[in-house]
Amino acid sequence: MIEVDAIIIGGGIVGASAALFLSKAGRRVALLERDFCGSHSSGVNYGGVRRQGRPLSQLPLSQQAHELWEQLPQLIGIDGEYQRSGHLKLARSLNDLRALQDYAVSSQGFGLDLQILERDELRARFPWVGDVAAGASFCPDDGHANPRLVSPAFAQTARRHGAQIHEQCAVTEVEHDGQHFNVSTANGLKLRAPWLLNCAGAWAGKLAAQFGEPVPMHAGHPAMLVTEPLPLVMNASTGVEGGGIYARQVARGNCVLGGGQGFALDDARARPGQNAVIEILRQAVELYPFLEGAQAIRTWSGTEGYLPDRQPVIGHSGTRPGLLHGFGFAGAGFQIGPAVGLALTEIICSGASKTSLDAFSITRFHSIPVA
Repeated sequence: MIEVDAIIIGGGIVGASAALFLSKAGRRVALLERDFCGSHSSGVNYGGVRRQGRPLSQLPLSQQAHELWEQLPQLIGIDGEYQRSGHLKLARSLNDLRALQDYAVSSQGFGLDLQILERDELRARFPWVGDVAAGASFCPDDGHANPRLVSPAFAQTARRHGAQIHEQCAVTEVEHDGQHFNVSTANGLKLRAPWLLNCAGAWAGKLAAQFGEPVPMHAGHPAMLVTEPLPLVMNASTGVEGGGIYARQVARGNCVLGGGQGFALDDARARPGQNAVIEILRQAVELYPFLEGAQAIRTWSGTEGYLPDRQPVIGHSGTRPGLLHGFGFAGAGFQIGPAVGLALTEIICSGASKTSLDAFSITRFHSIPVA
């Protein structure tokens, strides 16, 4: 029997950052990941590190994460190709531009420093944007990073600080004996701890349901692609008001684009699908004309968990003391993930998170029938 202070199920950026912060605080931690740390949505996402566009309720946590990202090399030992390029949110219409203006007003006081750009100023500052854009909102200190580097590095650094990181270690049984959680795995491990962190991403609903708090979560499979290296043109990460596509260019010239939904091959694998890729390329040429004729060299997808209100579940279980949740980030967990890991650590070490988590309580679903 492995005795620890906290067992974490799920090795994405939330679970791995919690493992890092808990181990740095002197807690004994075991993280269980059925595949490899950062191999699912935390490692195959777009790589956007943005605060702009988030619900206002998320901005305090997102701002805290923004400060952690600034310390990334000290935190995990690599820069993760993180750059504060700015995030440009494009408006296709004047109505969309008004929505961006309204958001800029409502988000004042959170440190985003949003700049509203009407058509002429947008063209002057970002001449690579297509004529279809009627304006934009620019967040100068948002940016992007490489999730394939960053997310696994949190787990690797946690291990260096003493956390037990068990990969290819699927959980088969979770029980509570009145004082401790007892966890068994497919490869024969048996662990016991007073705290259990449910950070299992799109699969976290199963564990929540086991403890009497099912959630109406469904899986999504974002479609992604990357182009051949191109001359450096894009000097900001981009998105579109109301959805559509998002795009950024990395230092070696490749453009990473995403949008739409792919499909699941099975419980753990997904593909983007031809229609989704074609739609990304169609919109890309319209919004970023310099991409016309560019070759897509790789496509991929992943599996994310979506709740009806597009808000995550973070914090205490409503039914089982010692159980903490951190899941359901609807494709927006990469930036905020380290702050969520820190908040869960604060609950264990200090009794409460310094940042309010009330908006993310799982109890908001308890009165909703789950199909």
